[in-house]
Parts: sequence; C-alpha cells; structure tokens
Amino acid sequence: MAWTKKRWILLLTVGLGVLLNPLNSSMISVALTQMQHDFQLTFADASWLISIFYLASAAAQPVMGKLSDMFGAKRLFVSGMLLVVIACLLAPFSPNYGFLLGCRTLQAVGSSTLFPSGMSLVRAQVSKRQAQALAIVSVFSSTSAAFGPTIGGFLIAGWSWPAIFLINLPIILIGFTLALLVLPKTSGISFQIKRIDFTGIILFTLTVLGIILFLLSLSSSIRWEALAGSFVTGTIFYFVEKKKRDPFIDIKALQTNKNANIIYLLFLLINFVYYNYFYGLPTLLQQLQGYSEKHTGLIMLALAGFSVVITPAAGKLIDRKGSKIAILIGAVLLLTGTGALLLYQRESSLLLLLPIMSVLGVSNGFNNIASQTGLYEHVEEKNTGSASGLFQTSRYMGAIISGSFLGMAFTKYVDIAHFRLVLIIGFAVCFMILFLAFKLPKNPTVSTYR
Repeated sequence: MAWTKKRWILLLTVGLGVLLNPLNSSMISVALTQMQHDFQLTFADASWLISIFYLASAAAQPVMGKLSDMFGAKRLFVSGMLLVVIACLLAPFSPNYGFLLGCRTLQAVGSSTLFPSGMSLVRAQVSKRQAQALAIVSVFSSTSAAFGPTIGGFLIAGWSWPAIFLINLPIILIGFTLALLVLPKTSGISFQIKRIDFTGIILFTLTVLGIILFLLSLSSSIRWEALAGSFVTGTIFYFVEKKKRDPFIDIKALQTNKNANIIYLLFLLINFVYYNYFYGLPTLLQQLQGYSEKHTGLIMLALAGFSVVITPAAGKLIDRKGSKIAILIGAVLLLTGTGALLLYQRESSLLLLLPIMSVLGVSNGFNNIASQTGLYEHVEEKNTGSASGLFQTSRYMGAIISGSFLGMAFTKYVDIAHFRLVLIIGFAVCFMILFLAFKLPKNPTVSTYR
C-alpha cells in the first residue's frame, strides 16, 4: 500500500482508537478534586480511580492482544470501542463511588483492546515504510496522554466531571464509523482458550492489588496481611509462570536479559516520579492554591507541550548517538526539574512553576522515546511483541505505585509539606534512575537491531 488516501484514513481510524486509553488515563488528573467533593472521598479513596484504570489496563492488554489473534483484529477493535461507549454512557449517572470504579474498569478494558488490535491492523496492511506508519499512530497515543489534563481542565471548567467521559462519544462515533467502512475484514475465528494464561492474570492482579492496599494503609492502620498476601501470590506467580508454555509474563526471558531488565526498572521508576507530578500537582493547585480546573489545565500544558515538541529532536539524537545519551539527558532533566520543584512555595508565582514544568516536559519527551528505543537495542526482533508488552506493564506499574503513594501522602491533608515529602522521595528515586542509566552499555547488545 503506497502513501495513498486510503492509507491515511486507515492510520486515522486506528489512531482514533489508540488515543482513548492514554486520554482517559490522564484527563482524570484535574477531575479528582471535584470527584472527591461530589462523592465525599479522601484523596486516598479517589486515587483508586487512577490505580484501578492502570491495573485493569496492565492485565487486559496482553490478553486482548491474544484475543485479537484469535478472533480477528477488526472484531476486537470494534468491540473495544463499544465497551468504552458503554462505560462512558454509564459513568456520568453513577449512583455511588463503587459504580464509578466499575465504569473506570470497563473503560480501561475496552480501551486496552484498541492498542494491540490497532497495531496488528497496521502491521498487516502497511508493508512499505511500516515504522513510519507505526510512529504516526504512536503520536495519537503520546499527544492524547500529554494534553489530557489540559483538555480535561477546559471540559470540567465548562461543565463538570461527567464531561471527561462524554467527550469520548464523538471520538468513538467517528472512529467506529470509519472502522466499519475502512478496516479490512479479518479471517475466521480460531479460539484457543489454553493460550490465555488466566492463572497468571489472576495471580498478577492479586499481587499488585495487595501492594496497593498495603501502600494506602501506611498512613493509618498498616495492613500487613495485604503485604503478606502479595508476597505469597507473587511467589506463586513466579514459579507458575516459569513453567507456562505461553505465560502472561515471560519470567525466563526476564532472567536472561540483564539490560532489558534495567530498562524495565528504569521506566517503572521514571513513571513513578513523573506521575507523582502529573496527578499530584493538579490536586495541589486546585485544593491549596485555589486555581480553577481551566487554569490548572493551562499550567499542565507546559508539561505536555514541551514533551511533544521535543520528541522529534530526541528521536534524531538517538538515530545519531544511540539511546543511552538520550536516556541520560532525560534522567538529568528529571532530577533537575524535581530539585527545582523543591523550591516551590505556596506563595510562589507561575513565573517559577512554568519553567520547571517545561523542564519536566522535555525530560518526559526524552525518557519515553529513549527508553523504548533502548529496549529494542537489547531485544531480539522475534521477541519484540513480548518485550513491548512488558514495557507497557512497567509504565502501568509506575503509575499504579504513584497513585497509591499519593493516596498515602495526601490521606489527611493536601498541602505544601506533604507535597514536599512526595518531592523528596521523587528526588531520591531520580538518583536511582541516573544510576541505572549509567549502567546501560553504550552500544546495542543485539546486532540485529536497526
């Protein structure tokens, strides 16, 4: 397929689906304050809206990738959009907080279907300049995540938190119509239930859930039983997955690739630090500083804008020098931005905050693309799919731990003192990130990578 109108419409269709998960994961950052008020929640309670979305996404994406192979990419793509529609129509009418959490879970599962099925469609239909086509689709994902808080801020300022769910409907209407008209028909159904590692999924979910419950309990009555349960399920998960022929997470591959493991841990820590600001700062600005959702969204625009703008330059640097130098630049900028945020006071003006957010935005732009390309420098081409899945899991785990940590830090008060505690922990983690970045080899360890 050449660079034709049909090809562009295909990429647009897939892009409209792929953007839904990152968009909905980030828009909620400026809605938490209003949701806290409407449902009478503590920040720790509200943080489950973050954690449950990433937990469901982490468990669903690998499963949906396999279902896409079995049932056909187009069927899964369309089904995923329908699930998101159902969740977004029900959420605004939630009678209680538990129902809203259920809607967020359904939204996460539905939107997680769209990435693996969308990538399968692109790889199957685009043979020439495939990498460029995949890069175009990834722009939808990165841009929607980056600008989610700004979009959410304007929506909530003009209406209320239900708007962050309803905004999905026109996007899905266009994407769903295009999917029916443009996406090629897929082959027949070849369902093999044994290919889905339900045991691994359940054990993984229970392990992460135990960690979240333990972290959220640290500010009150510590739930040691949650930590113990997480250790038990995690241990069972490790030994079960080692014996699986088609595991949820390939433990054997993890054990044999030191550099890939460094990148997984590095990316987890980067996302932990990044999401502390991504979710914590809007809450602080609204509840302590008195900024409106609209103004908070504009402040977060500096973080989003610089992240998107710097990404092409980071990509060119990686093409010339490799990923390690870009990873080091991202780590240094993250450390610098975090250190600068420690200077922020309640009476500080936006003239101090905006340049700091810009530095963190540039750091995020470098870290995302450099970590991903760095992973592929140390992974054989035949293992790209499983490595990409684990890479996404690292992102989700960083976000989940961040949500739980913020819930613990802001349990009673959202103030500068507690936010500074978040910054101090983040500053220490930044040194760990820098150390791991230096540990990576300068040259790729896989000669087949191009």
